[in-house]
Amino acid sequence: MSQPKITAYLKTYCGWSEGVRAIFRKYNLDYEEKDIIKNPAFRWEMEQKSGQPLSPCVEVNGTMLADISGEEVERWMLDNGLLVANDTAPDAPINSSCTDAQHAAMAAGQVGKISFIN
Repeated sequence: MSQPKITAYLKTYCGWSEGVRAIFRKYNLDYEEKDIIKNPAFRWEMEQKSGQPLSPCVEVNGTMLADISGEEVERWMLDNGLLVANDTAPDAPINSSCTDAQHAAMAAGQVGKISFIN
């Protein structure tokens, strides 16, 4: 099975974005990450390509998956024959936002102390 071309428009610290990353790690997928927080030009690019402002957005082989969770990315890729299912558990939640504690840590500037595993 060939490696799909993946571009992921993600936030630096976000439960939804981390869920997408967890799926990429689970399947050892190479991808280009475009951090829409660190680089506003990537946010603009994402909005132009997806037609909407919500993230994460993942482009796979030219198909844009807008405002999508890790769980939805995995399902779409399995349904389209781009992955072979495996029983490995993701290393982070794949269908949830940040917890209140994660948001508080980000607000307090304690980014290095944020855990995405609940």
